[in-house]
Amino acid sequence: MKKDERVHLEFGLAESLITLIVMFSLLGILIIHYKMAPQIPILLVFTLIMFYGHLRGFSWDEIFNGIVEGITPGIIPIIIFLMIGLLVASWLASGTIATIMVIGFRVLSIKFFLPTIFLICGLIGITVGSAFTTISTMGIAFMGIGHVLGFPAPIVTGAIVSGAFLGNNMSPLSDTSNLTTGIAQVDLYVHLKNMSQSVIPAAVIAMAMYFFIGTTTHVADLKTIHEISNTLGHSFLISGWSLIPIIVLLLLAWRKVPAVPSLLVGALTAIAMVLIESPGIKINKIGLILMSGYHATTGVSTVNKIMSGGGIDSMLGSISLIICALSLGGLLIKFGVVHGVIDSIQRFVNTPGRLILMTALSGIGINFAVGEQYLSIILPGTTFKGAYHRLGLDPKYLSRTLATAGADINALVPWGVSGVFISGTLNVNPLKYIPFAFYPYLNPLMTIILGFSLVSWKYRKKRQRS
Repeated sequence: MKKDERVHLEFGLAESLITLIVMFSLLGILIIHYKMAPQIPILLVFTLIMFYGHLRGFSWDEIFNGIVEGITPGIIPIIIFLMIGLLVASWLASGTIATIMVIGFRVLSIKFFLPTIFLICGLIGITVGSAFTTISTMGIAFMGIGHVLGFPAPIVTGAIVSGAFLGNNMSPLSDTSNLTTGIAQVDLYVHLKNMSQSVIPAAVIAMAMYFFIGTTTHVADLKTIHEISNTLGHSFLISGWSLIPIIVLLLLAWRKVPAVPSLLVGALTAIAMVLIESPGIKINKIGLILMSGYHATTGVSTVNKIMSGGGIDSMLGSISLIICALSLGGLLIKFGVVHGVIDSIQRFVNTPGRLILMTALSGIGINFAVGEQYLSIILPGTTFKGAYHRLGLDPKYLSRTLATAGADINALVPWGVSGVFISGTLNVNPLKYIPFAFYPYLNPLMTIILGFSLVSWKYRKKRQRS
């Protein structure tokens, strides 16, 4: 059947809306109320939509093509997940994470702990251009420090995620920054300058909120911190030597080396250090660590729990969820559900504020429907790009909206690529950390507010002059 002969098969607006309502209702009930692992509810919804689409006239070949097309954008993120599993295990084994923690115990103020990790993760994110890399390196260390200091894991995770996505927004090396500017056809540094208008107030508000939480959260006593720091010192090599993998990773980021080879080299550097530090270690032991993760044996159960993890096995659950979510998203796109809903709201975009709002809502909606940040940028970007041109609105506002509602919101979707990665890497239930990830909420909100205020004011002044 030719493409133009099956257009009538695509879901109409009413049918698309009903499909999304039923989908989100089932997911919400099963995941939130019954506390099921997201894979099973998503597979259930996937099965129902797949068979319904077939009954509606879509051939199995078309359905399978939709699944493949849905999974394809997630292939590189899946490879990154595997590389990060290797990185975390090797950095734990080499003492890199332990060294960061000991340094953190010595220099971090308990009162300013949450704001500090928010800032540090932001700076690291700007440097490496990857929220995932920031979370899987500094994030792991800060989770350990936070545990010892007595901070609840969801709150620490929220601060880490906020900082990492702040860095991702403002880094010229970020893949999402380059993707949004490519779609909107905006100079990268014009985009980053424009991004700062929403990023700075969002960061200041988030910083204030973390400071408030940090001053009211119960913390551990200094004796416990001293004991754990000593245990780390006796069980791991705590020295500048152990920071070499971090330096290598930062140098590769400075050289603009892509994420996959950077993470792989960072892991290989740590493995080389393990071989040098422990010349008698067997190769099969290294392979076991990389596959199953590093398991600390310090004699202190608290430290063992903090310093164990990583490995390819630790990422498989997250990868299975990503595959399920992207497969479901591929069907929604193939059946015309996503495009139908987006296309139907274009008639409401006759002012700058409304256009930015609708672009943002589309990115947010696709994030929750598809779970993939790249599609949440690409689909609204290609759909609304012409509307920005027709309205005479600078495309830099399109790129900013795509970055905030596309990339940032993905961290707040439990079955989204970012949400799954964060949950799997930091071992925190996404429904528990999401309320404390303030920045991914605030940045899109600031973008929408700017759309109805500053952007609309500039637009009216421009129209008056012309």
